[in-house]
Amino acid sequence: MAMSTKASVGRVRQTYKFIELHKRDYSIESMCRVLGVAPSGYYEWLQRPLCDRAIEDARLVRLIRKSYIASHGIYGAPRVFLDLREAGETCSKHRVERLMRENNLRAAHGYRTRRVFTGKPSAPIPNLLERQFTVTRPNKAWVTDITYIRTWQGWLYLAIVMDLFSRRVVGWATSATIHREVVLDALVKAVRTRRPRGAIIHSDQGTQFGSDAWKRFCKGNGLKPSMSRRGNCWDNAVAESFFSSLKKERIKKHIYKNRELAIADIADYIESFYNRSRRHSHLGGVSPEEFEAMFSRRKTGLH
Repeated sequence: MAMSTKASVGRVRQTYKFIELHKRDYSIESMCRVLGVAPSGYYEWLQRPLCDRAIEDARLVRLIRKSYIASHGIYGAPRVFLDLREAGETCSKHRVERLMRENNLRAAHGYRTRRVFTGKPSAPIPNLLERQFTVTRPNKAWVTDITYIRTWQGWLYLAIVMDLFSRRVVGWATSATIHREVVLDALVKAVRTRRPRGAIIHSDQGTQFGSDAWKRFCKGNGLKPSMSRRGNCWDNAVAESFFSSLKKERIKKHIYKNRELAIADIADYIESFYNRSRRHSHLGGVSPEEFEAMFSRRKTGLH
């Protein structure tokens, strides 16, 4: 499709050049009719006879803008370039960068947010993960955390469980309070979806993750609790990174009218965008769902 579009643009431009060269021999209307082009297009070209490079740039900008809009304005040149390459385009990444810059298409930037401190757990849990954020198979290591979302009704707390293998959010839950139920609800959903055995579940030192209910649930479902060292946010950096992306790419300092609207928007971000289609640099530029699908195909020998 892309190559035929390029060829079509080139043929039309060559036709306009032919008409221009022979306008003293034949009428413009007759040549346009015989050659299958519109006189209005010829006269427009005559006023602005763009070079092939400019015409191609204009075509690429339309495709770039389509990718940018589909990403809700969060894709920069590297991810837009991957979209274009997947569609069969052969332009360079530098060209995409230039066209985005010239057309004021800039990826959204993040902002700093306050941490949710939830106190010390009732008993310390060792750090089993030890920042081993790259794993080789699904359901080997999960991370979990809580953040807050602003609404005019008050805070909405969001807990997520993410599989480090694919960076896929495998469970999430929301609550108007930051009690332990919200993290348990997220973990229950993850366990029901994935049925793990022997997976590490890593968290920070929030009281919810040190509760007896959390420990009992983990033990009953074959999970191995792991905790960050006190005051060391890098021990749970992947979960922190997800929350940063959510707030940068979707919430953007917005205050929702109510909690229901916030939940609906979070659900759309996680299920329809982040897991399904958002390109992830850690995964080689594919989405979490596609990364898992590729792993399944390799495992079963399908290509």
